[in-house]
Amino acid sequence: MLALGIDIGGSGVKGAPVDTNTGEPTAERFRLETPRPAAPKAVAEVVGEVAAHFEWTGPVGVTFPGVVMRGTIRTAANMDPEQDWIGVDAAALFGQALRVGEGPKPHVLNDADAAGVAEMAHGVGRGRDGVVIMLTFGTGIGSALFLDGRLVPNTEFGHLELRGKDAEDRAAARIRDEKELSWEKWAARVQEYLTQVEKLLSPELIIVGGGVSRHADKFLPFLTTHAEIVGAQLANNAGIVGAAMAAATVSQDVNS
Repeated sequence: MLALGIDIGGSGVKGAPVDTNTGEPTAERFRLETPRPAAPKAVAEVVGEVAAHFEWTGPVGVTFPGVVMRGTIRTAANMDPEQDWIGVDAAALFGQALRVGEGPKPHVLNDADAAGVAEMAHGVGRGRDGVVIMLTFGTGIGSALFLDGRLVPNTEFGHLELRGKDAEDRAAARIRDEKELSWEKWAARVQEYLTQVEKLLSPELIIVGGGVSRHADKFLPFLTTHAEIVGAQLANNAGIVGAAMAAATVSQDVNS
């Protein structure tokens, strides 16, 4: 099935139509900058522009960097102003921007959850049982937790405390850029964070996603974990693919 996946991040909003049976985008992804400030209406307009680029009229899935429950935003730590997002019916908001009218609203889910779903279906997590965690390193740190292939939604392990701060304020990819850290020095921060994650969850597999996964060979060799640790196969497209998969699933349920 074809569906459009749109991935909202702290720095960019990107999307592409996806063949959800294979996990392959069917067109080159299109990206726009996340507006500043990232207020709901402004972000929704950008979501609409991404969909319009593809002249899309079918199912749409949209990721959001925060807790999403039944289409409503509950947290938005990396969206400024954060307070404007809390309690927003994102499915309705983005539906207006997409001009769906009386049609099905877009399916909205946490960005890391979407990326994890994609990796478990079409990437390095395929066929893996036990406890698997995907961690996405970008503006913040997103997390997706799986037990025997089933998602435990809306985990927020990027907000574990590390040296008196949220872990993502020490080890997100954004911090590497802001402090101009070498890959090795940044990896030392990630190592400290992963040690805490393993103490809490004892995963069998850790998947590292987000934009930095394209450079996995530059920092994974500096990390030592009890679990197997690998870079995401779908790299920075995982959120797009996972959003499209979620939209396709909902569409099939509605039509069945």
